[in-house]
Amino acid sequence: MAAKTDSPAKTPRKVKNAGIPLSAGMILVTLGVVYGDIGTSPMYTLKAIISGNGGLPTMSQDVVLGALSLIIWTLTLITTVKYVLVAMKADNHNEGGIFALYSLVKRCGRWLIIPAMIGGAALLADGILTPAVTVTTAIEGLRTVDFIYGVIGDNQSIVVAIVIAILCVLFFLQKAGTSTIGKLFGPVMTAWFLFLAAAGLMNIGLDLNVFRALNPVRGITFLFNGNLNAAGLMVLGNVFLCTTGAEALYSDMGHVGKPNIYATWPFVKVCLILNYLGQGAWIIANQGNVDLAAVSDLNPFFQMLPEQIRAFAVLLSTFAAIIASQALITGSFSIVSEAVRLDLMPHMRINYPSETKGQIYIPMVNNVMWIACICVVLLFQTSAHMEAAYGLAITVTMLMTTILLTVYLSRIHHRTGLAVPFAIFFGAIEFMFFFSSLTKFFHGGYVTVVISFLIFVVMYVWRRGTAVERTQTVYLPVDKYLDQLFDLSHDDDYPLLADNLVFLTNDSSFDKLDRDILYSILDKRPKRARAYYFLNVQVTDEPYTHEFIVNNFDTDFLFKVQLRLGFKVNQRINTYLYQVVDDLIEKNQLAPQNHKYSIYRERSAVGDFRFCLIRKLLSPETDISGFDQRVIELKYLIRSICGSPARWYGLENSSVIFEYVPLFSKKKRQHKLTRRPLSDVAPQLAAKPAQPQGSDEDDEDIFSVQMKGERDAQAEEAMRGLVGGDTASFRPLVINDEEEDEGSEVTQEDEE
Repeated sequence: MAAKTDSPAKTPRKVKNAGIPLSAGMILVTLGVVYGDIGTSPMYTLKAIISGNGGLPTMSQDVVLGALSLIIWTLTLITTVKYVLVAMKADNHNEGGIFALYSLVKRCGRWLIIPAMIGGAALLADGILTPAVTVTTAIEGLRTVDFIYGVIGDNQSIVVAIVIAILCVLFFLQKAGTSTIGKLFGPVMTAWFLFLAAAGLMNIGLDLNVFRALNPVRGITFLFNGNLNAAGLMVLGNVFLCTTGAEALYSDMGHVGKPNIYATWPFVKVCLILNYLGQGAWIIANQGNVDLAAVSDLNPFFQMLPEQIRAFAVLLSTFAAIIASQALITGSFSIVSEAVRLDLMPHMRINYPSETKGQIYIPMVNNVMWIACICVVLLFQTSAHMEAAYGLAITVTMLMTTILLTVYLSRIHHRTGLAVPFAIFFGAIEFMFFFSSLTKFFHGGYVTVVISFLIFVVMYVWRRGTAVERTQTVYLPVDKYLDQLFDLSHDDDYPLLADNLVFLTNDSSFDKLDRDILYSILDKRPKRARAYYFLNVQVTDEPYTHEFIVNNFDTDFLFKVQLRLGFKVNQRINTYLYQVVDDLIEKNQLAPQNHKYSIYRERSAVGDFRFCLIRKLLSPETDISGFDQRVIELKYLIRSICGSPARWYGLENSSVIFEYVPLFSKKKRQHKLTRRPLSDVAPQLAAKPAQPQGSDEDDEDIFSVQMKGERDAQAEEAMRGLVGGDTASFRPLVINDEEEDEGSEVTQEDEE
């Protein structure tokens, strides 16, 4: 009877990972991790606008309403519409940020990598500057409290020391993970936002006309009316301070989950707007106050508060400002992690401090940011100098994000009718913000530009260097080399290097090998072993995966192994390989590797291991352009700084071989040598006495001329002491200095 034919199975639809779910605990974490930067903006946004417009006496009702309108609609359009409603829809497996966005659209155009690199570099630069600016501003704000001012006075060195100490503690806490930090920061930031709303409501009653600022026409009129706005378009550079944390909000999506941001942003926005309206009402009510007009660097955020609670406000704002840097730090971890996946940055060790894969900690990034922040504080000393550079980099990132989102809407979602207006509208707004921020360049903005440029260079070098390497990468079928590998493993002419020789590879295929590995085994000092392993490590989205897959090519000496480890699993591959080999022996796929000698009574059937790490080396004969050669050299320098796989995979105490192989490339054309008979130069040898090597007068320079006397003396000593009769005679080497005769001396020539 014929077997029943099953109908073709339907291809299972890939279920998208839901990410971090909505929960009360994660809402608290979100408030502590995501909104620190944007949440502290009321402390300085209106203060900067007042200062840029000529002081308190110039802040008429129309001016205040116009400025408030710009702030409210900037928050609404940039943060709410662009990032919360549009950008957060463009997630890559629940990860956000400009690199996650680029990974979605990279197939739509090769040029898209440029805006992604520019935006990512600028955001990382801002992540370095933000902690320094916010913490310094907060600590300087403590001077407004009389008893604290009595302690620190105007001594800026004390402020700098306190700021550095706080930054050290902040970056040290990162290793605990954003979940733990969020639980610590969440209650503080919740209290902070409630305080912002309460302080605003206390002052809105001074002039209810401030609600007219909800009309966007007020903002447009203020922006283009020179009688109201003395700063012109440049005022946008100060208005932009209210939304500097929007990009970090998008980058931190993977840390806290999209639903938790959707749930918390309305609450945060309402608190911010209430505070801005309260400040505006206070400014209108006190425009004619002569005493306040005389206050240097007037800050309405603190001045609108009753004297009794001002000390508490300063203390709370200090904690909030410290927390503000957290959004950029955690966002930087996400950005670098995405950059590594895209081959824009070198592989670095990534830790997962919690049960959620989105919450990561990268020690190298944390340490670099920590050192850079301290350098910024030491360089600028005061927050007034730092603020000149603040926000410039973020305007660049926002412009680049707009470009990528436009491509995402038009090419991925096929909504060109929405993409074009989106690009025109947000591109125009952000270009105006960028243009107004350019005025900060010569007042400190150049620091952000320099940092961004250096980060961009790292990305460019790594990406271009990888592209050069890949043009020369060849994957060869393993089965074509089985005979040679079998013969080598049994060839007694070569010493046995190890029972198990392991090569680490990034190649996840199961039937091919990188040419470099085969070159290392067969051509560069042939490596004899009883068994060869080619190991690839894959990190899964589950926290505690422990799996492996083996292809043995129908042999008992060659294995391609893929270790599948969860992101919370310690990647000490030597211990896992021992289990793999033991399993192969148990299943009779590998002969027992019994120890002849051992300190143990029960000798293991698993032999010894050696790990071979392949490193490419640029050969002087490699035929690539001088520019690409410099790029490769820089890439290998960066790679050496970022650490070794031996450390990432726990091989510090294992037997490791570092094998350097040439970067396979087309060789430069070499001139063919022509051999001349010795008789052709015999007359010259008879006519001219031999000279020491390197003494040709044609090659002499100022350094060789200075050493000529010493060189001649050494040559004379060598001729007198080493050459005698028909054979060279050497004095015996004296090992014990006490046996030397007085006046005798063992020279370098004697030892040789």
